[in-house]
Amino acid sequence: MIRAIWNDTILAEAEATETVEGNHYFPPGSVKSEHLRPSEHHTSCFWKGTASYYDVVANGKTGTNLAWYYPDPKRKARHIADHVAFYPQVTIAVD
Repeated sequence: MIRAIWNDTILAEAEATETVEGNHYFPPGSVKSEHLRPSEHHTSCFWKGTASYYDVVANGKTGTNLAWYYPDPKRKARHIADHVAFYPQVTIAVD
């Protein structure tokens, strides 16, 4: 099992993730959406497309722009469409 943990809270857990550039991208159904709040932040990657961000909310704390996803990725990144990845402040635990 692969888990994303922040502030003593499991944000996502899945049997498998898509790993791209060293980041685990969790399938949409494995992410606990109650801990994510849409952000206005966006970035662009030349081969993946435009990333949208989430603030992470857990145990009374908010981590700004700690999670991102590609709602409409470019062709080579279609396998991570709507999958969620996390910045290193979020612990990725692999059992």
